[in-house]
Amino acid sequence: MARLLHPHFVKEEAFALPPLGLLAPAARGEALPPAAEAAVRMAERLQAELPKMLAEHGRIVAALVTLAAAARAEGRADPVRFAEALKQHARIEEEVLYPPAILLGEQLRPGQRTAARTPA
Repeated sequence: MARLLHPHFVKEEAFALPPLGLLAPAARGEALPPAAEAAVRMAERLQAELPKMLAEHGRIVAALVTLAAAARAEGRADPVRFAEALKQHARIEEEVLYPPAILLGEQLRPGQRTAARTPA
């Protein structure tokens, strides 16, 4: 599991999740920090590497299915819970985290940026 998970986690920390730090200020219409330009590049990289990231999730989930089956056969509940939780985490990344990171990058791309709104 560690051999599958570690490289994937490194990618997520490098470019998949950091753009999400700009979601709240962008949603509030606040002026974005200079880091917004780096977030755009990260989101573009996520979009480019999304098929690979999803394929990695597929391999990770397959390994988790094997782990859970072996744990069930041995009557060990903790590894089964771990496997189920990590499978759910992968689904959340695919459906809830990756898409807004990509959309935010598209929205913040030079020429696409919207002016900061004044909070009501």
